[in-house]
Amino acid sequence: MQRKIYNDLINWKNTNEFKPLMVLGVRQCGKTYIIDEFCQKEFKYYKKVNLLENTDVVNLYKSDDSSETKYNNLKLILDFDFDKEDSILFIDEIQVCEELISELKFFNEKHSNVRIICAGSLLGVKLSRLTKPFPVGKVTRLYMYPMDFEEFLIANNQEMLLNKIKECFSKNEQMGIIHEKALDYYKKYLLSGGMPSSIKSLLACQNDYFNYNLNILNDIIEDYKNDMNSHVANTSETLKIRKIYNSLASQLQNASKKFQYSVVDKDAKSRDYSLPLDWLIESNMIQICKCVKRPEKPLLGFVDESTFKIYYSDVGIFNRLLNNDIKTILLDDMKIYKGIITENYVANELKANGINLLYWKGNRESEVDFLITTKEDGIIPIEVKADSNTQSKSLNVYNNLYSPKYMIRISTKDFGYNPDSKIKSIPLYATFLIKELI
Repeated sequence: MQRKIYNDLINWKNTNEFKPLMVLGVRQCGKTYIIDEFCQKEFKYYKKVNLLENTDVVNLYKSDDSSETKYNNLKLILDFDFDKEDSILFIDEIQVCEELISELKFFNEKHSNVRIICAGSLLGVKLSRLTKPFPVGKVTRLYMYPMDFEEFLIANNQEMLLNKIKECFSKNEQMGIIHEKALDYYKKYLLSGGMPSSIKSLLACQNDYFNYNLNILNDIIEDYKNDMNSHVANTSETLKIRKIYNSLASQLQNASKKFQYSVVDKDAKSRDYSLPLDWLIESNMIQICKCVKRPEKPLLGFVDESTFKIYYSDVGIFNRLLNNDIKTILLDDMKIYKGIITENYVANELKANGINLLYWKGNRESEVDFLITTKEDGIIPIEVKADSNTQSKSLNVYNNLYSPKYMIRISTKDFGYNPDSKIKSIPLYATFLIKELI
């Protein structure tokens, strides 16, 4: 499947600064597949090693040998000379060996000609605490997310529809009769989410989407739960991680949407749950959206670290955890959960396209779902609506307080702009294009 991160990999290859590359992301988002494709296509000599399978490499880097000795012995173990021109070494599941992570500094400082790319996650870092120093400044980090809606359309051979969406976005013209077709694909995306295996299963249905195999997502969720067990030695901490993960639907359904430790456990204290929460964030299983006190530049300078919302990293997984069946999703019958599912989808789209998740909370009940800083127009508020009923007091409150040049409302409505209300309408299926404003 075509992934946009491929261009980032090409840019890394073409840079003159040969730092090892670490590609980090949630399990099963397609890291191994796309890196393998990249290495095979872009290099003459290629070697892949999976640390979950190759214990010899793990044992080598856990030894007391010097860095240079380990370096030379690695070539012998792999039977691969990665010093050779136009060669690349791919180390998968690098989180298994923190000693090797630390040694990436040696690669950069002493053998900067070597092309090395690693994939994995930071599972367990916050709870197990790395005993070896992380090579800060000596590696390039690249984050990978589940497939966004743009990639979903490409996988469905809908390039013409994709181009139409992009054209209407740039010209602020309505999609017209094509609008409903795009919304239908949006609903299908809510069903599968962005995990490549899930999308492949959906494509295999050949338009008979009611036969989509929901067990694909069930299996991914079980793998996540197994990770919670295997990467966290402390049983009590594992239980806390599970409690947080299972509470998110209730958290988002609250009127304030603010993450509350009391929803996780009535006796919970932040000091007891902060590390498990960090673990979920570092693992990319969840995404954090922080509250901004005042919408002023730079937005990150006005963040209230104690107030935040949490989203699942994939909307398909979210629907599965809610036990929403195929009919419920495709027929748009999600009832009370429709709003939070839609907001979760938008959060995923923004995050996948490099946008920090921030929101504004005013006095009383006024709240704007997301904030962005645009290239030309300053700070712009974003409101998310699950359908075409787009009346909202919060945008009016925000406008009266801060007078932005315009405001964005993401909903099922077609593209448009109302000069009286200063509201720019963007359809849900075009959320990924908001990156063009940044």
